[in-house]
Amino acid sequence: MVKLSRRFPLNALRVFEAVARLENFTRAAEELGMTQTAVSYQIKLLEEFLGDAVFIRKPRALRLTETGARLLPKVSDAFALLSDAVSDARQAVGETLEIRSPPTFASHWLSPRLGTFRAAYPGITVRLVRLIDAADQSNSTPDVVIRISAEPPEGMVSHPLMRLRYSPMISPDLAAGIGGVREPADLLKLPWISEIDGTWLDWFEQARIDPALIRPTNLNALGAQDLEARAAISGHGVAMLSPFFFRDELASGRLVQPFDLSIGDGKTYWLAYPPARRNARKVIAFRRWIEDAIATDLAGQDMGAVVHADLGTTA
Repeated sequence: MVKLSRRFPLNALRVFEAVARLENFTRAAEELGMTQTAVSYQIKLLEEFLGDAVFIRKPRALRLTETGARLLPKVSDAFALLSDAVSDARQAVGETLEIRSPPTFASHWLSPRLGTFRAAYPGITVRLVRLIDAADQSNSTPDVVIRISAEPPEGMVSHPLMRLRYSPMISPDLAAGIGGVREPADLLKLPWISEIDGTWLDWFEQARIDPALIRPTNLNALGAQDLEARAAISGHGVAMLSPFFFRDELASGRLVQPFDLSIGDGKTYWLAYPPARRNARKVIAFRRWIEDAIATDLAGQDMGAVVHADLGTTA
């Protein structure tokens, strides 16, 4: 291992990371509480230490050089690790775990069960953020995120949690209004809430239904199952839902699943987090808890889901 000399430009690297991330010397100076002259001086020190420029400066643009582009990822990871090290050292005082989750998973599964996690880890405060879609971002980096995708999220440590299966569901009053739903063709008498595309076409094919005959509604919930379920409970039509999320609605009779036939969409629910946080104790604790909770929840039940143990290893 190379011993760091007193000349190692740690402060210059901190300034370099801020300038590269913000793509602006002035904004970096404001974030760091420095003058723009001091920021420029630190970048000059770094370039002298490296023997090469790290930025190409233009009147209205700032670009990384090849050297700067090689340097940035590891510098960013290093400061993330330092930040986590400090956070871990202070975790005894009010540690917070930020979880970002798709809305239906957050409201219908995760939120009702977080009490058991807090009871097991009373020193960890949980902040749950509903993530509308994978593109939603904020200025902060979450500790963990639940993602739904065919492949593991890029650039993250990812663990498969489960895959879901889906089947048409309707309100009992709506079914009774057409004399009952006894065969898949009866669904043609009702409007359809979910989008008629992708994997759902496989369900229609297996049920021997011509999707061209389905009457779609004007409601577009953008695939949000919780909104589609509410619309179905209100009698607005048929929704393609997973019994994993709506077992209470099925048990209470607010929804009915007329047929056992179900179909998967080829997507996995992933638990993902930044590589720099792989050793954070709060992240390790949450991973263990959620994997055990899902496995326990599905043990001996056919709720239209396949648990993580059958899905492979860490990505």
